[in-house]
Amino acid sequence: MAAVHMPHPIRDHPGAGRAAVDAFWVLAIGVIAAYAFFAALGAFSPGDVLGVTIAVAVLLLLWIARAFLTAHRARAERDPRLVHARERRGF
Repeated sequence: MAAVHMPHPIRDHPGAGRAAVDAFWVLAIGVIAAYAFFAALGAFSPGDVLGVTIAVAVLLLLWIARAFLTAHRARAERDPRLVHARERRGF
């Protein structure tokens, strides 16, 4: 009996996994921005909604760590010859 081959959703479409991760971070930034906006507006006190405050703080720390690691990885992957050529030209 022959088995039906179903494509693996992530392995066969690597862009889908990247899009899902990017969508998560966009939503996380939106939640952080909405929390900051409404807290600055005075709609609630951060102490009154302690669970939400902790969740947003964790999201913020995760986003900062991701931004730092992404920037550090991009800096490490630069070709030193290209950096030197760019600096020589004055850019």
